[in-house]
Amino acid sequence: MKLKVCELFAGVGGFRLGLEKAGGYEVVWSNQWEPSTKTQHASQVYAARFGSQNHSNTDIEQVATDEIPNHDLLVGGFPCQDYSVATTLKNSKGLLGKKGVLWWSIHRILSEKKKKPKYLILENVDRLLKSPSSQRGRDFAIMLKSLSDLDYVIEWRVINAAEYGMPQRRRRVFIIGIHKSSALYSKYMNEKPEDILLRKSVLANSFPVQKVALNLSSFLLDDSVLSVSENFNKYKKLSPFLNSGICIKGIVTTGKTTPNYGGSAKMLSEILENGVIPNDYFISDVDLPKWEYLKGGKKEVRKTKEGYKYNYSEGSMVFPDALDKPSRTIITGEGGKSPSRFKHVVQTKKGMRRLTPVELERLNMFPDNHTKLEGISDTKRAFFMGNALVVGVVERIADSLLEEIVV
Repeated sequence: MKLKVCELFAGVGGFRLGLEKAGGYEVVWSNQWEPSTKTQHASQVYAARFGSQNHSNTDIEQVATDEIPNHDLLVGGFPCQDYSVATTLKNSKGLLGKKGVLWWSIHRILSEKKKKPKYLILENVDRLLKSPSSQRGRDFAIMLKSLSDLDYVIEWRVINAAEYGMPQRRRRVFIIGIHKSSALYSKYMNEKPEDILLRKSVLANSFPVQKVALNLSSFLLDDSVLSVSENFNKYKKLSPFLNSGICIKGIVTTGKTTPNYGGSAKMLSEILENGVIPNDYFISDVDLPKWEYLKGGKKEVRKTKEGYKYNYSEGSMVFPDALDKPSRTIITGEGGKSPSRFKHVVQTKKGMRRLTPVELERLNMFPDNHTKLEGISDTKRAFFMGNALVVGVVERIADSLLEEIVV
């Protein structure tokens, strides 16, 4: 029997692709809503590839929990925002997430579901472990405390896909939740934190690390989410959360792990298309100096709108991009012809050019032309990939979760 999955913040379906590649999972409900655009392009792609049945294109904050079917696994790449909390006016013990913060939609679903999902796989940018700058690590601490209060053991790891042979240097934090109703919960409860992080967990099995002393640190989160929000790590410059960790009953244990991978690595050159590339992707002689300036190092005096002069400096970037290494991280502004410091540029026999939508899909390990749909521009397709996750990472985590459940 397959695990039933609820996919939130689905985008164009990266989580679903990884789960389906692993096998053993069935998405029974999905949601994708983009508040800043009238036309819901990502949802259109998702529905075109996976079907519109059981797919919701409604603001998740407006979806009642009882409209979401029961599921075994909840997944989602939720936005990184300010997760601060406040007491309600009617009830000083009640908590409200900051309005418009989508983490609290996940929390609300988990809180209100009588049959809670046994497993969670969540993904975010790694700065989540350090935000906000005024109170380093507070947002992640709020997440850990609120999930712990809902009887989840939480494991996390910052994973750079390229360090495990994948074609893009994309660093993201992956968060695994195991509910006490799952048989897997007792496995976590009965192991030492160091053993969990090194070898006896979903993430340790899917992304092995070197078996060295981790120099672990441990601390207890405050007794309420509100207290965590107001007091966690106040006046300190560094976040206490390192790239790996575990939270069990509010006790956090964290350390720095180092990848242990000896397999093959995929290079940028291996994902390039062999066919005819449209001329629009090639950089003209007229535009080349603009690209060289933006990619180059700078030490110059600049002026604000108010006329204030200041010294500006930045280092140079490799230009064009190295073909014998995994690519740099794709960002949402990857598309379009305009010169940019951050867009990828490769040298080919015909000249220097930008990456095509298919090549960007390959860097995230999506099927070719997954995002190709009538009415959706190449620039929008590039935007999708800037927001997407690396499918191969999800597939390996999904494989490991199934193995842990079976064992």
